[in-house]
Amino acid sequence: MAERVLLVGSGGREHALAWKLAQSPQVQQVLVAPGNAGTANCGKISNSEVSVSHHAILAQFCKDHHVGLVVVGPEVPLAAGIVDDLTAAGVPCFGPSAKASQLEASKSFSKAFMERHGIPTARYGSFTNPEEACNYIRTAEFPALVVKASGLAAGKGVIVAQDQDEACQAVMDIMKDRAFGSAGETVVVEELLEGEEVSCLCFSDGHSVSPMPPAQDHKRLQDGDLGPNTGGMGAYCPTPQVSQELLQQIRETVLQKTVDGMREEGIPYVGVLYAGLMLTKQGPKVLEFNCRFGDPECQVLLPLLQSDLYEVILNTMSGKLASSTPVWHKDSSAVTVVMASPGYPGSYQKGVEITGLSQVQDMGLQVFHAGTALKNGGVVSNGGRVLTVTAVRSSLETALQAANQGVAGVGFPGAVYRCDIGHRAITYLNQRSRGLTYKDSGVDIAAGNKLVDMIKPLAKATSRAGCNAELGGFAGLFDLKAAGFVDPILVSGTDGVGTKLKIAQACGQHSSLGQDLVAMCVNDVLAQGAEPLFFLDYFSCGSLDVDVAASVVGGIAKACEMAGCALLGGETAEMPGVYAAEEYDLAGFCVGAVERGALLPRLEDIAEGDLLIGVASSGVHSNGFSLVRKVLERAKLSYSSPAPFGQPGQTFGEVLLTPTKIYSRLLLPVLRSGVIKAYAHITGGGLLENIPRVLPQELAVDIDASRWSIPPVFSWLHKEGGLSEEEMARTFNCGLGAVLVVAPLDAQRVLRQLQAHEEAWIVGSLAHKLPGAEPVVVRNLKHSLLNAGQASSGEFDVEKNGRCHGDSIMPCKKTRVAVLISGTGTNLQALIEQAKRPSSSADIVVVISNRPGVQGLKRASLAGIQTRVVDHKLYGSRVEFDSTIDRVLEEFGVELVCLAGFMRILTGTFVKKWNGKLLNIHPSLLPSFKGVNAQKQALQAGVRVAGCTVHFVAEEVDAGAIIEQVAVPVLSGDTEESLSERIREAEHRAFPAAMELVASGAVRLGEDGHIIWK
Repeated sequence: MAERVLLVGSGGREHALAWKLAQSPQVQQVLVAPGNAGTANCGKISNSEVSVSHHAILAQFCKDHHVGLVVVGPEVPLAAGIVDDLTAAGVPCFGPSAKASQLEASKSFSKAFMERHGIPTARYGSFTNPEEACNYIRTAEFPALVVKASGLAAGKGVIVAQDQDEACQAVMDIMKDRAFGSAGETVVVEELLEGEEVSCLCFSDGHSVSPMPPAQDHKRLQDGDLGPNTGGMGAYCPTPQVSQELLQQIRETVLQKTVDGMREEGIPYVGVLYAGLMLTKQGPKVLEFNCRFGDPECQVLLPLLQSDLYEVILNTMSGKLASSTPVWHKDSSAVTVVMASPGYPGSYQKGVEITGLSQVQDMGLQVFHAGTALKNGGVVSNGGRVLTVTAVRSSLETALQAANQGVAGVGFPGAVYRCDIGHRAITYLNQRSRGLTYKDSGVDIAAGNKLVDMIKPLAKATSRAGCNAELGGFAGLFDLKAAGFVDPILVSGTDGVGTKLKIAQACGQHSSLGQDLVAMCVNDVLAQGAEPLFFLDYFSCGSLDVDVAASVVGGIAKACEMAGCALLGGETAEMPGVYAAEEYDLAGFCVGAVERGALLPRLEDIAEGDLLIGVASSGVHSNGFSLVRKVLERAKLSYSSPAPFGQPGQTFGEVLLTPTKIYSRLLLPVLRSGVIKAYAHITGGGLLENIPRVLPQELAVDIDASRWSIPPVFSWLHKEGGLSEEEMARTFNCGLGAVLVVAPLDAQRVLRQLQAHEEAWIVGSLAHKLPGAEPVVVRNLKHSLLNAGQASSGEFDVEKNGRCHGDSIMPCKKTRVAVLISGTGTNLQALIEQAKRPSSSADIVVVISNRPGVQGLKRASLAGIQTRVVDHKLYGSRVEFDSTIDRVLEEFGVELVCLAGFMRILTGTFVKKWNGKLLNIHPSLLPSFKGVNAQKQALQAGVRVAGCTVHFVAEEVDAGAIIEQVAVPVLSGDTEESLSERIREAEHRAFPAAMELVASGAVRLGEDGHIIWK
């Protein structure tokens, strides 16, 4: 039975939607409320006067008139909850919920969401204070020149300023002069991105996404992208600038990642998702999200949709997109030209008669009405953007020509329109036909020179004794004598990072590869007992993206600093035809030196009974990624899929790109002590092939996998890939990045020295190798893989503070911690660093802020910690606000809460519930100087000692039981500012210590409100 569909809206987008829906044989009638002249009595399409702002009335209308589906065009009804209300009333409605529509309705929410989920976007700040916003504009390390009203502003709430003064004026216009009304109560200030702007839309059923062809809108009023910004003066589709490979990247890193993130946050996204993107040199970055079809993008997309739109909507609403992908017309281009009223986007006259529309349609064109009305049987203008003329032809040029001819045929006195829609694409296509240059062949010498200039200071920062790391010469020099060597032997190593490159390129995350490259080479050189001295890199690519290359080389330079070696030089090779444009490859070369008598391995000293100490890896490191990628493919997972291992909220791509550990700083002091007989770097070949490389042939290795902690990623690979124990041990490090051979008498001393900085275990021993026996036996590997993350030991005990020790560090159960913040999060950073320690009993699982866009949220995101914003301004009472905080804490299974600069007073109900689990830090030695301005109170009282206190939170302010205090002397001449600075430093010591005491169980709050020490 054919359905009656109600379409909400009145613009060109809604006319296009009605036109496409009416083509479905399953649709009996399309009602448009309120509609325009184009949707009035046109075949199946007619207008309705039903109120769309009163959802209860609308729901009853739909029931009375047997409306089977409501489709929402514009954003305002979506943000107002029309989908939620109609669905609750039993009326099917297509579009995202009010909560999901926050992606468009609140730019502040949108930016914080992208930050939480690692979706590429411009750097930004969110502000409710205009002075703070202007200070951010003037002090940011990047051009912070894009000013946006956070709320809905009919597509006009974005100002791209030419300089800082203009940006600050835009802030004042929006926030003080209320240029966009309540939409500007919060502003978002963004980095100005450079590149090509495109619109990438998709259908989403809450799980899968189905991308539409990429389109490009033209916001400026006049040809040549001149004049004021508008709601859009035209669009074309598809965009030749977006290749299929790039569209796939956008699908994975933006569209799918967004839908996955919304679902993870309990807000499934069902409807049309519109990503406005900038194609930067670093890759596509999101400018904004819209929660519906764009206007005028809709007018070029729907004419190219081959599938039945009604069926597509039903499949989207029922979660069937993955099995019923929409089909689009190939080898066709669509162009739409907007005709606007004279004076638009300012004031304009209405009621101007429009003629010639039927003749235009006779030309094979489609005219979609926007601001039109019927008057005396004719069509008159009734808005700013009045008509869109759309042409579909075999090429972009012919489509534009046809659309312009159609515009010329419309009788609309004084109409404003552009004649150059699609000019960027036409320029892009025409560039292929001009005379060739060396740059056209794919080699950009200027870009190469720019890269060298960018990385020179990075290399300079790696200077060390023996080398000043100056780039630019034909060769690099290193002075061994200046480095302190007497009788050195040079040791060299070279390596790459394998197909881990593929994952980094797919995810657009390049900087961590530098550490992988340096680590692979440096750790090999260490195996000979050598100190790494200098490093050279080789970067080859299809087309040099200076920013990507600089990110990679910057990561190399930073890793060289970590390793203690100089970045002495390198080679950048641009090889079009050898590599695809967006592909690159890496190789590294490290040279070290060791005194002749300290060379490893000492084969003559290695004996039966020697013990093996394993040092923890960070994960897969840089070997076996071809197999990893095959397992992912077999599991039908993408790099943007949520990972069942790693930190909460991390994707497979993020976890797999965890950089390889560099062991030089950790191991060199131990190697120089002379007690290490051999060191094996567990690289390609895994445990089975690398340990025998440093041993005499007559000895065999017996290691027990239950003696160390295996990261869960290996358990997942073993299970999901169906990999055998032997395959795991021969391919991966299985949690051990390095294995040392020591005499039994030295083992405990070496172990303690390593465990002060890194997880390490005694994992096995050496035995005489029998004829025909395997050189390495790994016992209990399968069992340990099934129980990844656990380690057992025959010898360990527990100290009073709850920390485990012995010949292996037992991974004690960590306490799940939440940190509540309101600002920069300096105390948060100290807590994060403490929780990162292998011996810590705390695991920070979520950071919650009552203010969006603050620096503390960025600190948490950089540390891979989940974040949530619970903006107190959005709640009618403290009880409602606290209840929301409580729900988030319950969601993350939080066991301990730390208030780190959280500027809200919590209700008694909340404090009672979290009694004994709620810590606060105060900048005085309590019980002295409670409340605000504690430092000022201390100076006025003339005390000689101030400090800070960490205490359990009680209902009375600053009155809970004291856990930790650090004294800070008051110096003569101290000001409130200078004393506060020293107290802050003390807080960074006191708060982590207190968190550790409570998280480990060493301290708890008794029923009488006093501290109990375990």
